Amino acid sequence: MKLFPNLQGPQRTVVMLLGVVVLMGGLSWASVPFYSWFCAVTGFGGVTNTAEVGSDVVLDREVTIRFDASTDPAMPWDFKPAQREMTVKIGQNALAYYEAHNPTDRPIGGQATYNVVPYEAGNFFDKIECFCFTEQVLQPGETVMMPVSFYVDPAMVEDRDAKYVNTITLSYTFYEMPLPDAHAALEVTAPVATANN
Repeated sequence: MKLFPNLQGPQRTVVMLLGVVVLMGGLSWASVPFYSWFCAVTGFGGVTNTAEVGSDVVLDREVTIRFDASTDPAMPWDFKPAQREMTVKIGQNALAYYEAHNPTDRPIGGQATYNVVPYEAGNFFDKIECFCFTEQVLQPGETVMMPVSFYVDPAMVEDRDAKYVNTITLSYTFYEMPLPDAHAALEVTAPVATANN
């Protein structure tokens, strides 16, 4: 059975090439949500979990949490952790802060991506609240302290690979995003200064 029996030579080749292009485009579009889902389920790539509440169990064993911050080259914010590291007990609720500053003369929206290293710990690092859950908007010259509330799941000490982890690095990277509709509307309706001649 031939595909496209009514098409001849070059026409059939063009249609088949277009089909391949559409198929590859569809696969590349689907790969991003599929990869995000895979990482969230498995903890692969250091993707963390989210939790509604803290842990009921706190162990005597401690782990050091290091904090890292960076920005995309196109993002003009200054972004850094308020402290470089802290030591917490496994299962203990902890609170850390990151500082962001908008040095420009315009409002800028940003969204943070995140991961933890080593990757084995990703599935056991649970965030309760985090600035990374939503887009952040900083006004011109504004500086904010952004919290992240978290704990390390006690189940980590039973995991074949993660039980040997003594230090976890939590990393964030901020990317510039389009302003949310409410902020974009304010920018559009703001009066424009004109020069008098």
